[in-house]
Amino acid sequence: MAAPRAARPARTAGWPGRIAVIGGGPGGLYAAALLKRLDPAREVTVWERNAPSDTFGFGVVLSDETLGGIRDADPAVYEALRRELVRWDDIDVVHRGHRTTSTGHGFAALGRRRLLEILHARCAELGVELRFRTEAPPAAALAASHDLVVAADGVHSRTREAHADHFRPTITTHRCRYIWLAADFPFEAFRFETAETEHGVMQLHAYPFSADSSTVIVEMREEVWRAAGFHELDEAESTARCAKIFAEALGGRELRSHRSAWTAFRTVVNERWSYGNTVLIGDAAHTAHFSIGSGTKLAVEDALALATHLTEHSGLAERGTGTGTGTGTGAEHDTLAEALAAYEAERRPVVASTQRAAAASLRWFEELAGHVDRPPRRFAFDLLTRSRRVTHANLRLRDPAFTTAVEDDFGCPPGTPPMFTPFRLRGLTLRNRVVVSPMDMYVAEDGVPGDFHLVHLGARALGGAGLVMTEMVCVSPEGRITPGCAGLWTDEQADAWARITAFVHAQAPGTALGVQLGHSGRKGSTRRMWEGIDQPLPEDNWPLVAASPLPYRAGVNQTPRALDRAGLAAVREEFVAAARRAARCDFDLLELHCAHGYLLSGFLSPLTNHRTDAYGGTLDGRLRFPLEVFDAVREVWPEDRPMTVRVSATDWAEGGTSAEDALAVARAFVAHGADAIDVSTGQVVPDERPEYGRSYQTPYADRIRNAIGVPVVAVGAISSWDDVNSLLLAGRADLCALARPHLYDPHWTLHAAAEQGYEGPAAPWPAPYRAGSRPPPTGRRE
Repeated sequence: MAAPRAARPARTAGWPGRIAVIGGGPGGLYAAALLKRLDPAREVTVWERNAPSDTFGFGVVLSDETLGGIRDADPAVYEALRRELVRWDDIDVVHRGHRTTSTGHGFAALGRRRLLEILHARCAELGVELRFRTEAPPAAALAASHDLVVAADGVHSRTREAHADHFRPTITTHRCRYIWLAADFPFEAFRFETAETEHGVMQLHAYPFSADSSTVIVEMREEVWRAAGFHELDEAESTARCAKIFAEALGGRELRSHRSAWTAFRTVVNERWSYGNTVLIGDAAHTAHFSIGSGTKLAVEDALALATHLTEHSGLAERGTGTGTGTGTGAEHDTLAEALAAYEAERRPVVASTQRAAAASLRWFEELAGHVDRPPRRFAFDLLTRSRRVTHANLRLRDPAFTTAVEDDFGCPPGTPPMFTPFRLRGLTLRNRVVVSPMDMYVAEDGVPGDFHLVHLGARALGGAGLVMTEMVCVSPEGRITPGCAGLWTDEQADAWARITAFVHAQAPGTALGVQLGHSGRKGSTRRMWEGIDQPLPEDNWPLVAASPLPYRAGVNQTPRALDRAGLAAVREEFVAAARRAARCDFDLLELHCAHGYLLSGFLSPLTNHRTDAYGGTLDGRLRFPLEVFDAVREVWPEDRPMTVRVSATDWAEGGTSAEDALAVARAFVAHGADAIDVSTGQVVPDERPEYGRSYQTPYADRIRNAIGVPVVAVGAISSWDDVNSLLLAGRADLCALARPHLYDPHWTLHAAAEQGYEGPAAPWPAPYRAGSRPPPTGRRE
């Protein structure tokens, strides 16, 4: 459905000739100035319902990248900004009375009001009409009378709301309350400070924006905010209370406010950014949490991209060479659609990346109470790397002294990256922190691993990882996922596995080999992954069992039989028999698979366990059978060999495993003797909605590790050695499991050592491979 169109006045300007901008914030003003500068014949009008001096917040942080774009697009604006900018390099993290300073970061800021004044002046100089204290007409009305409508009307965008059926916004309100305030003195650095009060943990974010002023943001969880009574205080009382809580940071000075109110951050995501000749920019289109300082940056960069693509398409419009089939102004209309599509195509990946980083940062502050027990330098490192954009390697370049101090605290010998420090589980010492994650291969014959498995696991063992895990090894024929799954229900299978463990121990001494035991439950009897993931076999399907008679996909997968008492006992004994065989095979570690919707996971999740007997209902009931299996396996598994459990810490679905459930599950297994928890997520129900991204599952490992004090294995899109080092140093994980990187490169760990210049005992090259321990020379380039 196209936007409402009506007869427009004859155009006298270039394309697009009449432009309406809704919202006089930095994004709207800068878009107006750019569009007018690029074509002075345009008629550009900005509607702003507030007065010119009204503004929310105090200081604005701009990156060098953004400033470079402004310099190239409009040198006059850049020069005006440059004269106002306050620059600094340090970040101070104050925690439990200890201040840790990290340098080399590079910030530039100015007052938001001054930024608006510069943009007001530039717009007036260029001939943009600014209508202050004037509510913009509805976007549909402006769309009918203008060639282009730029909706820069903020997080509460009326334009977006009016056409929500087209833009399809998703707005998520988060769990912290925050307030924007100011201090009448400049902080020396970007300052983060925690206050552990009787009501809970509170956080201060502060930075200078002029020679005599700083922005101060105070943030805390909603429940802390209420317990402290802030919900009953007015603006002046809240301001005074915040100044008292952070009196040491402020040197006893007061804070000031300006229309400041406590609010909860809202993340805005839109499926579409344009509708007919109306386009969203800035917070109307997307938001990113203030803790990474990207709101104004994104809005300004949106304006730059929009102006660029309109300019690039203007020649087509003026020549009437649009690709559409419309008549009259149809060519111009289609060319505008192409320009807006090009703008969105350029900006959407950048914004998505920023929003992922902002979401990680936001969640870190939401879970601040779980981080405060870290030692001061580790706490600072954890805070600095919270968004995943700043990493161990990046910090080493910025501030080698700080990074070296954090490494020393961690216990890294000189010249040893964190990933190459040893780690002990029960009687097993892993030479490094890298784990080859379990990866189903689906190439076994009747459950027997063959030469493929020998080469696959042997190659990764030779590749330097501290621990190499098998795929999920099934405990019975009925417990297979596919006909190609490996098993340990026969002695023939055990003999084949013993051949592999013997090879690894002889040819890759120091590499541990772990076995993961599991049962497919309701997700069994399906085709191999490349033949149709989770699709039933075309023939020869076997009957399935599960916690409850719920098919994985209704109408697609078969309905499993709910296990009765006899069935539970039989399955438990299948696990025990497989564990005995695994011990005889000389595996170094055993992992019980209680994740991803397979049988034991199906008992744990309330979405898949609807039982009304002792094995269902409350979490204690849902834990009962997985714990019975664990206890039975632990009893027959050798005492000196560690045993771990893989869990899904969230189902990524409403009504599924909660954060509290995940902690309780982990605590229960640890109480029963688990040596570590392998923290994965999801794959429990088909309608899950994971929040994919780099290292996206590690916050769940972090929470379990630091709430319970148990070693954890972090998994989930960990793809670089820099990520591994960062996660370990920050205290978010003890071991890092990587899957696809090891498919791409079986020698991933050895190459990581070579790239970091490490040649120590934690990453020894096999003698026949030593000649390849340095990258070969590349072809000559002129």
